[in-house]
Amino acid sequence: MAKRTQRLLETARSSVPEGTYAVGVGLLIAGLTAYGFQIISFRALSKPDYAALNALWVFVFVLAPGFFLPLEQEVGRAVAHRQAQNIGGGPVVHRAARVGVMLSIGLALITIAAALGTPLVKTLFEGDAGLAACLIIALFTYCFEHIARGTLSGNHRFGPYGLIIGAEGAVRIVGCIALAVAGVSNPVYYGLCLAIPPAIATGIALWGQSGLVKPGPAAPWSELSSNIGYLLMGSLLAQVLSYSPFIGAQLLAGPNDRGKVADLIVGLFLARIPILLFQAVQASLLPRLAALASEGNAADFRDGLKKLITVVTGIAIIGVVAAATLGAAVGQILFGDKFVLGSRDLALLAAGCGLFIIALTLAQALIALMGHARAVIAWAAGIVMTIVVTAVSGPDLYLRVELGFITGAATSTALMGLFLGLKLRNELPADSLAALVEQIEHEPLEI
Repeated sequence: MAKRTQRLLETARSSVPEGTYAVGVGLLIAGLTAYGFQIISFRALSKPDYAALNALWVFVFVLAPGFFLPLEQEVGRAVAHRQAQNIGGGPVVHRAARVGVMLSIGLALITIAAALGTPLVKTLFEGDAGLAACLIIALFTYCFEHIARGTLSGNHRFGPYGLIIGAEGAVRIVGCIALAVAGVSNPVYYGLCLAIPPAIATGIALWGQSGLVKPGPAAPWSELSSNIGYLLMGSLLAQVLSYSPFIGAQLLAGPNDRGKVADLIVGLFLARIPILLFQAVQASLLPRLAALASEGNAADFRDGLKKLITVVTGIAIIGVVAAATLGAAVGQILFGDKFVLGSRDLALLAAGCGLFIIALTLAQALIALMGHARAVIAWAAGIVMTIVVTAVSGPDLYLRVELGFITGAATSTALMGLFLGLKLRNELPADSLAALVEQIEHEPLEI
């Protein structure tokens, strides 16, 4: 029995790409510590300050993945391609780093201009300019982290890649716990726990690594992909849609609604638990799809994709049912008596999150089949529908942003499915399957 079990474990290990488990563990740690950060900061801060802190959170996790994750993916792809040809990837990394720094500087200047010339600080950050400073710091630390992650993945260093993801969350939660134990109630210090850890985690993961940036021939701009603009736009729009309930509530809330905004962000994080679950299981789901694609059989690939969508849809449905039946009780346990959001709101938020992860899964397959522009159209249409429905859904702050989120995510899901279906009607070329294998093996979905 023991030998049979050992053989099964060895088979399971050999059936997934190198580094899958390391990256999966890193994603799981990052997800769990993100919830820990939210729970601790909600208990430690007043509701207005917690809402201000999460305005920073949303800005960071819209802008950083939106602008730097596509850059990371392109660095990983280009370096891996060079490595396969025994060509050093250093010039690619250097060029991408320059792009990242320019993006960071541009975004920082926009943030400063908005802080000085608009009511951004007063409206979103409760008048605390320190949180705007934390955003500027985070733009550079996340740029550093994503370039490093792309370099590691391109060099097949998936252990350190997973370490970056997990260490960032671990460093953040340790700092957050220390602040709470010390009785700190200034949201800026919690904001620093959001902004600084990417740099520390990157330093930890790169410690002792060598040969990552080897010299090679000069890298033209085209080597970072002619589709980088579409990737940037699609990634940014996807992040905006995922946080649209909070963004909408922040913009629509009156002076006396700051507590309601705080309650909504807590509910949104509870509703995003299916996303955490999907991140935890994707390490086994996506490599299976890669294996089917690598065989070059389009029919098997289609069947594998359908099975993946079925699993993701099941996770989404479970999330809605759990939110409707257990969400309020779980919220009280995790966040304490200050949590007051009801089961209806949690279920609606979970429905939007479920539709979103389905759209995200379809988008990854669509992009792998060179449907970059169509993916951008689908995300943009979802945001437009979110705005329209939110605007006409009546005076209830929660209900209007929830219905807007559901409609927007459903629109993006439907269009992604339509566009992908049109792609799959044609015979899939071998190079598209190969691109999908590389993307799935080296670029896990991250939300």
